[in-house]
Amino acid sequence: QVQLVESGGGLVQAGGSLRLSCAASGSILSISAMGWYRQNPGQQREMVARIDSGSKTAYADSVKGRFTISRDKYTVYLQMSSLKAEDTAVYYCNVVAQIYAWAPFSNYWGQGTQVTVSS
Repeated sequence: QVQLVESGGGLVQAGGSLRLSCAASGSILSISAMGWYRQNPGQQREMVARIDSGSKTAYADSVKGRFTISRDKYTVYLQMSSLKAEDTAVYYCNVVAQIYAWAPFSNYWGQGTQVTVSS
């Protein structure tokens, strides 16, 4: 199995910055992609940023130019700058990983970390 440990959430004023981290551990054979999603109560979870094994990145339009995703082997980071009140949400780490050579790549999720931006 794969365990994901997130850190870095908290309360910040609008215009401020936060850095989220997510460390993956366990019986990992390969990771094809890592990313961050966010969700508010009553809303669907949405992709914020994603990075694949070749370091190709993708961002939601709402965060382009403000957020930067990066990874270091089994750890993924989300540097969030110029934060806005609408960035407030629970942020979830996602990893697409293979744990055995004969196993398919599967999605794994972190427990979520709250980010609150005060206006």
